[in-house]
Amino acid sequence: MTNLEARVDSELELRLEQHRAELTGYCYRMLGSAFEAEDAVQETLVRAWRSFDRFEGRSALRSWLYSIATNVCLDMLAGRERRARPMDLGPAQTADAPLGATLPEATWILPIPDARVLPTDGDPAELAVARETIRLAFVAALQHLPPRQRAVLILREVLRWQATEVAELLDTSVASVNSALQRARATLAASDVSATDPSTPLDEADRALLDRYVDAFQRYDMESLTALLHEDATQSMPPYALWLRGRADILRFWAGPGAGCRGSRLVPTVANGLPAFGQYRPSPAGGYEPWSLQVIRVSGGRIVEFSMFMSFPPRGRRSYGRIGSRQGVRT
Repeated sequence: MTNLEARVDSELELRLEQHRAELTGYCYRMLGSAFEAEDAVQETLVRAWRSFDRFEGRSALRSWLYSIATNVCLDMLAGRERRARPMDLGPAQTADAPLGATLPEATWILPIPDARVLPTDGDPAELAVARETIRLAFVAALQHLPPRQRAVLILREVLRWQATEVAELLDTSVASVNSALQRARATLAASDVSATDPSTPLDEADRALLDRYVDAFQRYDMESLTALLHEDATQSMPPYALWLRGRADILRFWAGPGAGCRGSRLVPTVANGLPAFGQYRPSPAGGYEPWSLQVIRVSGGRIVEFSMFMSFPPRGRRSYGRIGSRQGVRT
């Protein structure tokens, strides 16, 4: 390889890499898994690299990459079950219900760090939509759509593509795109989620609430925690199907089956457009070990939802925080 060829390859790699974050967000909304989204984007960039000499430039590079990413995602989704949240699989149970067996990773909507999918700057309204549409509830609702409808809705409602652009990408007619979008909107309306109605960002009161939560949880102070939870708060714990509704049942669970979390430390992060905490439990060998990722939703001055991803896989551990000794967590 000559110096010129090396420079051209380096420039192409840089051009492709500039699209990684937004492609990851697109693939995550399509697939419901950060790990699968990363795999899909890597496959997209590899295909683009290998076939770039055949890219004729009739469309923008970004549009071409989205076309490749869409085909990769559609291939990955072919013939498989949709991912879900525990509340999609059955009714809420009580704190004394058996925890049950763990279900495979492929069952679940999995979390993703904001930094992998959200831009660091840009139009505030667009950022708000991007943040809202990686929320766990929205991504779960998307999984109820057939894959091509899913692609249409994301491209039209989230990314604001024109119907003509989506039709060209999917090699179909504008009428078909509009029809698919109408059906997708009707399905999402039944789930009470929207790509066009972003929620309010956290304010100082919300951040103070989360600070009080961290303090109370690390002290495992049930009385203090009682004051922070909404009376109808929910808690889910993938990979378990069991989920709870109501402050009383959540606190009973923490004081009973969940009492092993006493002494934990919480490391702040952000995931799915929401505040989150890596939870580290005391290790019998000393120090702390990763236990769960808590994704928390706040509304009306109370915590209304805990999504606690238990025993997150090795790739997830590297994604969400430092692991190891006592020095690796906040004390």
